[in-house]
Amino acid sequence: MQFLISIRFLLLICVLAASGCQRQTQVVRPGLAAPRNPTVKPLADNASPQLKQMLDGAIAQAGVTTSYDPSYVALDYPGGDVPLETGVCSDVVVRAFRKAGIDLQKEVHEDIRAARAQYPKRWGEIGPDRNIDHRRVLNLMTYFTRQRKSLSISNVATDYHPGDIVAWELTNGIDHIGIVTNILSDSEDRYLIVHNIGAGTRIEDVMFAWTIKGHYRYF
Repeated sequence: MQFLISIRFLLLICVLAASGCQRQTQVVRPGLAAPRNPTVKPLADNASPQLKQMLDGAIAQAGVTTSYDPSYVALDYPGGDVPLETGVCSDVVVRAFRKAGIDLQKEVHEDIRAARAQYPKRWGEIGPDRNIDHRRVLNLMTYFTRQRKSLSISNVATDYHPGDIVAWELTNGIDHIGIVTNILSDSEDRYLIVHNIGAGTRIEDVMFAWTIKGHYRYF
């Protein structure tokens, strides 16, 4: 009963989340943040060092970030973050990019200041907010699009490469975001996703679990 109550509480938190994440149950193995014996596909020889740094930074969060908390927090700037053991789906992306030397907190904030009209206005804010703007899925999607990093959306697994950022619309209409890893699914026909949808950062087989609404390749 306590477990069921906890799950319902996570669902309620996610509905209220600024970033738009929701708890889900399609995991690689229940209770595990990552598969025990992963099949890892090496990156291409010409892959950029930043791609490897970003992927390593994303995968390393699994099992370290063990909870989900969408609370508004006043952050340092630049380089601000909530405690590593918690966060939301967008924090997985932000932390991974920082490992590659790119601070999305700073980049998104400056881009919103430069092109305010291009960004969504659905949170009642009166101007750019460097504490939260980079933690919202729709803002990240807008930023990647403005940086000309957007790719076509498809239902073909081979169209999604390690390091790609994928955004989904969940079944309740809430937005979610994660990163394609270079770890193969059990069937080895698609890559696993690193994301946080309520139970901390996990590496799971959820590429096509929801409706894909954004596909981006930064590196």
